[in-house]
Amino acid sequence: MRRVFKNISWLANFDEYSVWENAYIVVKDNIIEKIGTDEVTEECVDEVIDCEGYLVIPGFVNTHHHLYQSLFRSIPQVQSEKLFNWLTFLYELWKNIDYESVYISTVVAIYEMMLSGVTTTTDMLYLYPNGKNELFDAEVEGAKRTGIRFHPARGSMSLSRKNGGLPPDSVVQTEEEILCESERVIKKYHDPDDLSMLKIALAPCSPFSVSPELMRSTAELAERFNVLLHTHLAETKDEEEFCLEKFQRRPVDYMEELGWLNPRTWFAHVVWVNDEDIEKMSKADVGIAHCPVSNMRLGSGIAPVFKMKNRVRVGIAVDGSASNDTNNMLQEIRTAMLLQRVKYGAGAMTPVEVLKMATSGGSSVLRMKRVGKIKEGMAADFIGFKMDRIEFAGALSDPIGAIVMCDAKSVDFSVVNGEFRIREGRILDDEIDYMIRRHNEISARLIGL
Repeated sequence: MRRVFKNISWLANFDEYSVWENAYIVVKDNIIEKIGTDEVTEECVDEVIDCEGYLVIPGFVNTHHHLYQSLFRSIPQVQSEKLFNWLTFLYELWKNIDYESVYISTVVAIYEMMLSGVTTTTDMLYLYPNGKNELFDAEVEGAKRTGIRFHPARGSMSLSRKNGGLPPDSVVQTEEEILCESERVIKKYHDPDDLSMLKIALAPCSPFSVSPELMRSTAELAERFNVLLHTHLAETKDEEEFCLEKFQRRPVDYMEELGWLNPRTWFAHVVWVNDEDIEKMSKADVGIAHCPVSNMRLGSGIAPVFKMKNRVRVGIAVDGSASNDTNNMLQEIRTAMLLQRVKYGAGAMTPVEVLKMATSGGSSVLRMKRVGKIKEGMAADFIGFKMDRIEFAGALSDPIGAIVMCDAKSVDFSVVNGEFRIREGRILDDEIDYMIRRHNEISARLIGL
């Protein structure tokens, strides 16, 4: 299948910032075959798409999530709680998730992200109530249905309340089972190819939900199979106090002791860090998933992305829908820029800088070499915005800045791996209405409505 996207009014990349006017993209199967601004031939082409009036940019890469949490949005009892209290309450609801709930929530959450421009996402599924290891398989099957480029992390928790952790006994697993299951899903699903639609990472949940031994063993397993490592880190002041009391180390120093400061690692949040921590992470070439809305929602703080942006690989993330409570990457991008300006001044972050974080920055965090750019030989993952919409009126002096500074709302089209997934602003799944209805039914049951 060969498609030509022609008459693109503005075509932008952000790794090395460039804007082409009246451009075209030729897609052969799942790869960008050619881009340019000269005359494009329409011979031997299966479909021609006229993109006059459109801004086309690389698809967004979401670097941290908990997809199942879309079933638990805006729960009244924890709308104003900080992280540890929020977790303690919600574990009692989360412990009842099953195969269908994970499958349905994965589909719904991913489609919502796709509407906001996400073409690649990771996810950390760390909850396996009563040994329900098949929940990871449910998530994979749900993601496959949507056509997203997927890089899930097999999460884990081994410390329950009786062992000094936060979760109840029913949602933790033995370390032997965790390592066995981690190896299983790598062998079953991981595709290391540069154009892979499914890669696996390993993700002990946090310093307060797993043991030091599991962190070390997981790092060894990741090295053996050459997969990435992921965990939450330095999200709250409470976590820093927990690490100091239990390990006599601040979070980044604790990761260093465990052998986790290395190029295959990326951390979520990284709010409570100092200049020395940033220098250590920079030297170790770790990645960061910046989750601004979740950090604001839980009152966790403002991550010093301004200090990290030119020293550490940084991507943007929506985080779990129970702490956001959306799957909207466009909102996350705008908030990321504005939040840095709140702390560091109006020049702290530009629209182009934050769009780079959301595209090639995210692909760098996930070590995906052929994602995040519209260039010849790259994966055909890109999104389009029709710029004659009311939300962009008066903003066409800078269409690229407009999708960050204005209320972009959603994409008009999304192409993932060479295939339309959103077209004319519509999700291309005939069962989407059923999925939403079933999602709400499951949510009501789990919440106890």
